[in-house]
Amino acid sequence: MKINLQVNADFDLDGNIRPRAITWEDGRVFEVDRVLDVRRAASLKAGGVGIRYVCRILGKMVTLFNEEGHWFMEK
Repeated sequence: MKINLQVNADFDLDGNIRPRAITWEDGRVFEVDRVLDVRRAASLKAGGVGIRYVCRILGKMVTLFNEEGHWFMEK
């Protein structure tokens, strides 16, 4: 199952995307402390293929997916 998210991100001159903050379903905003890994990967739990971002948010490892402009997390 997917949890759809609103993500604020930075785009560099080469077209790379870096998430900076996520907005949770209830409107709470969480800053991305650090992006630890970026690679093309499948979401095995929720389905779909896109860019997987392993991030640290509030000291916890969080995996975000960007699938053709749509951001989500696995539930």
